[in-house]
Amino acid sequence: MIACMGLGWSAPASADVLRIGRPLCHAVSPTVAEDDGGLPTFACSGEPEGYQRGTLWLHAMLPPEADERDDLSLIVHSSRFDRLIVMFSYADGAVERQEVRSGDFGSHWRAGGQLAFRAPHRDRPLVGVTMRFDKVASARLLRMRLVGRGEEGTQTTGLATSIGAALVLLLAGAIYNASLAFAVRKQFSAWQAAWAACMFVWGACWSQLHLFFFPAMAGAISAQICTGLSCLAISLATLSAVTALEERCVSRWLRRTALWLTSSVFALGIPLSLMRSGPIDMLGSILGILILANLVAVAFCIGQAWRRGSSEARSFTGAWAVPMIVLASTNFIDTDAMFWGGGSQILVLFAAAWQTLWLSVAASRSHARLRVERDMARQAEAQAQELARRDSLTGLPNRRGFIERVGTVLDTSHGRGEAVALLLIDVDWFKTINDFYGHEAGDVVLAAIARCIAPYESPSCTVARLGGEEFAVTVAGLEDFELMRFADTLRQKISGFEHGNAIDNRKVTVSIGIAKSSTRADFRTLYRLADEALYEAKRGGRNQVAIRLLDAAEPGDDDLDPVALGN
Repeated sequence: MIACMGLGWSAPASADVLRIGRPLCHAVSPTVAEDDGGLPTFACSGEPEGYQRGTLWLHAMLPPEADERDDLSLIVHSSRFDRLIVMFSYADGAVERQEVRSGDFGSHWRAGGQLAFRAPHRDRPLVGVTMRFDKVASARLLRMRLVGRGEEGTQTTGLATSIGAALVLLLAGAIYNASLAFAVRKQFSAWQAAWAACMFVWGACWSQLHLFFFPAMAGAISAQICTGLSCLAISLATLSAVTALEERCVSRWLRRTALWLTSSVFALGIPLSLMRSGPIDMLGSILGILILANLVAVAFCIGQAWRRGSSEARSFTGAWAVPMIVLASTNFIDTDAMFWGGGSQILVLFAAAWQTLWLSVAASRSHARLRVERDMARQAEAQAQELARRDSLTGLPNRRGFIERVGTVLDTSHGRGEAVALLLIDVDWFKTINDFYGHEAGDVVLAAIARCIAPYESPSCTVARLGGEEFAVTVAGLEDFELMRFADTLRQKISGFEHGNAIDNRKVTVSIGIAKSSTRADFRTLYRLADEALYEAKRGGRNQVAIRLLDAAEPGDDDLDPVALGN
């Protein structure tokens, strides 16, 4: 699938892969050869040895069909060396030299970790190519091929575009996961952000795109950084997977095995990245085995978590499937021969981009699900709090809810300079209704009265059932006459309500006590005055409205002005 995305088309028939013994011949100088020395004697079989502190020579004669071509380029996938000299030999004995050094690749570097050396045009045909590597770390890591310049340009453009797209995806994934980790304090997102950032840096160093900004890092130092970053990336990916799986879904010994293997990969990879000579090939093979074992351990962790019902394991299965297949295939399949340009590294880079996108989408879905659950919980909590402030029988606010709302009305009225009044409504002879008709009939009466006063609920008017047969209304902005008319209209509306067979069409009346203040007053003061006015209405014969006014002066006996109105 990755090969179909424009990343690694099959090598064109005109591209000749050069490898030691096929058809490269080799020679070794135990020490760095002199620049004015002649060419050594080449051997075309066996493996070169003892070149890490000296000079490795590679020589290839061009195939007969290349005799008439004058547009050939030699592509070398860079490795760890101090200096590389490429010599193009022509039929007339002329030799053209091109040179790069570690830290200075000049204009020869190309995207995809490559160096390009173009054979100069001459009247005589090109017959051979000789490469001289000073202090190269490993001959096994060298890959060369001869291509036409048109193919080189196509390859360079395609690789640069593809690598740039992969790096953009990795960088976006790193930034997104980092912001997600910061927002939701999720450990997995932090590990994933670190892994994506590590792969981004690795991709930039491997592809040599960083040489746009840091040309002095060309060569050995970039190769060493890439080795260390690749091991660090594997460790971070393992940590992100293992730590994200619930402990109950993965056995302790399997989790410890995966963590031990990734620690071993990191412990071996760091010194290997610092080595310029020594048993690099052997240690590289051991590191490859450890990486495969680490992948197998992670796969077992994911599989066990899946069987035990882990939702995270399902996400990791899709995310890890492609990288695991790619990393495993590079150890068994010669992808460098199958794909020109970036070879196995470009596959790994896009597999990492795939994993980042998959896990970012999975994390987004998980975060969205958590947000929905959180919003639902908050909504349920708000509903529970609202119900706690509502009377279950009438649906009106209870005493608690009423007191909280009254505070808002009082503050608003004071800010506007408006008068505010509290009306206490008490059902007349309610005990006789309960005693004669039963408490169910009494509940019917209370619910009917609530329906009478509920329509008056507004920002400037608050209604409630305070308890038992007592109701309350707080209203702002009404003068004395308007307030008394409003209260009397409410009294008449309640007394005229038909309760039907519940109480044998008996008429139910209420008494209303009003406390009105033109200045700032607290609820306790208003309630005390309204309660006194209510008793005044009761003593006056019930089915009446009584009012007490609180003047601007400090309240006292002379400030209370009782007025009664009734039928």
